Amino acid sequence: MDTRHPSTADRRDFLLKAGLGVAAAGTLLSDSLSAQASVARQLTEPEKLSRLAMTCWPQRHLFKTYGRGTPNEETMALRKKYGEITMHDLPRWTRDFFPGVYHLDLWSDVFGDPADAAQYTETTIERNGKPFTMRRWDPSAPASKKWVEKLAAIVANEKFVTQHLSNNAPQFLADPDDTKRKEGIRVAKLWMDTAAVLGAKTMRANTGTSSGRIMPEAEDHSTGYPKNERIVVYLKKCIDSFRELAEYGEKVGVKITIENHWGLCANPMNIRIIMDEVNHPYCECTPDFCNWEHEYHLFHGLEAVMPYTFTHVHAKYWDRWKTPEKDWNDVQRSVRILNAHRFKGTIALEWENGPMDGIEGTKWLMKEVLAAL
Repeated sequence: MDTRHPSTADRRDFLLKAGLGVAAAGTLLSDSLSAQASVARQLTEPEKLSRLAMTCWPQRHLFKTYGRGTPNEETMALRKKYGEITMHDLPRWTRDFFPGVYHLDLWSDVFGDPADAAQYTETTIERNGKPFTMRRWDPSAPASKKWVEKLAAIVANEKFVTQHLSNNAPQFLADPDDTKRKEGIRVAKLWMDTAAVLGAKTMRANTGTSSGRIMPEAEDHSTGYPKNERIVVYLKKCIDSFRELAEYGEKVGVKITIENHWGLCANPMNIRIIMDEVNHPYCECTPDFCNWEHEYHLFHGLEAVMPYTFTHVHAKYWDRWKTPEKDWNDVQRSVRILNAHRFKGTIALEWENGPMDGIEGTKWLMKEVLAAL
């Protein structure tokens, strides 16, 4: 199966057959797509809003389920200003603060009713290569299933749509230890069942390993040539995991996706490798505008994974990429890349960090995305 956008594939093949080099073909293709995007019919304001999705991350401090222990002063101030919520409140809260947005991107870490202990289990995860014990919402618990059914009813009654699940729960999907990796697959499948109940089209799973967020670089061998033997092991295991999850996703009607969410996939080339090797219609990308290894990836990395991106993306602002000379995080430029690839899916608003709080920042981000659509 050719996972590229059909028109992209056809144009690239034509240009190559015409005798142009790969670089020239790529440049002409990009120019052609950009030109087509520029002459397309302008979307109406409701049509633009229908392309947006609300995430849980910017307003995470408002969720009763976020964090542990007594909320700090910053969290209390945000809750006083914007309210305290659970996932069941999210559709109505979104309508109040972001009218016109009706798609939801739900984050695994704020699922559940914090007052119902029957929905949770204690679990150990890896964080930066070290074990970390935390309370995780258990999608297989009977109490959790009832909570999800209620959430699905609320979303439908409020005339919202659950588009995507951003999931941190499955661990070790690229780990060389098959016992850990298979447990990660088991957890991912439970969450895909949950996504199906909610009607979500896609669910992200992380390409996590025991080495954490940073992958090994090519080592210096006696030959003097770079060769990254360790990362090949991670790639193989990751490919095996996502192929199995794609096959399962086809059965339950939920696509498994890879976001550039650290680990292997902070590098767009690794995403392309996994996509091409899995080669399944129920495995695609959900790129984030910012979670890359360096600033040049913000645009070239996004461009590289767009042929595998059809349903959902994360539009993000993060001052991590702001230098004294330049703010590299050009949101409108990233949206124009989506337009050039004729992306018709949803664009989730995910303010990470900057001079505003999460809600104010998301409102600014929303204006930037709408301006470029």
